[in-house]
Amino acid sequence: MAGRREKPRNVGIVPEYVSFSPNGVGTSDERDVRLTLDELETIRLIDFEGLDQRQTAERMGVARATVAAVYARARHAIADALVNGKGITIGGGSVTFAPAAAHGKLWPSKEKESMMRIAVTYENGNVFPHFGRTESFKLYDVEGGKVVSSEVVGTNGVSHGALAGLLAANAVDVLICGGLGGGALAALQQAGVTVYGGTQGPADDVVEAFLAGSLQQTASASCHAHDHEGSCGNGGCCH
Repeated sequence: MAGRREKPRNVGIVPEYVSFSPNGVGTSDERDVRLTLDELETIRLIDFEGLDQRQTAERMGVARATVAAVYARARHAIADALVNGKGITIGGGSVTFAPAAAHGKLWPSKEKESMMRIAVTYENGNVFPHFGRTESFKLYDVEGGKVVSSEVVGTNGVSHGALAGLLAANAVDVLICGGLGGGALAALQQAGVTVYGGTQGPADDVVEAFLAGSLQQTASASCHAHDHEGSCGNGGCCH
């Protein structure tokens, strides 16, 4: 008799940072502690947001006993890394993304599933330069190579790594933005969002350039592809 399939756990964010190491010094993969996405979610909800295990179980869509077991594994893994100087890598696990449970209502739905949805980091008509700090996006729904509708939507306080989950949950196919760090890029790619970074100028114009095929896709982290004074913090990278 085959074993029961593990029920996927609802996860509210795609983590922006997926590896940590002692003093910034890399460790061997064999020694790294692996933290699954559902284990990270229990740490986020219980230790960061301050929920109890019952509330966490409701958010994750599983039994309280399951949360207790996952949380215990996560705490032990983190303790092992801290006490024994091991690196931590994050990924895997039986999960499904459900950022709406943590961050309120979803943005407007596409009129048709076949439409492409583009999101542009947005401020005063222009591409906002810092992906992780943007407070709004302009959404463009595209059909047959033409924009059929557009709307400015807020992030409702969601920032950094959580933005990747928010975009994925709202059926965004393409992100156009200014600067973003390597962690943000990895999180977006993991969420299935194609990224065009290092852009600037009027949002409508960059979308037209994308539709015309003259916008370059981001294949690696781009902190300051645009001309920009000062730094964004985090070593000058815009996460």
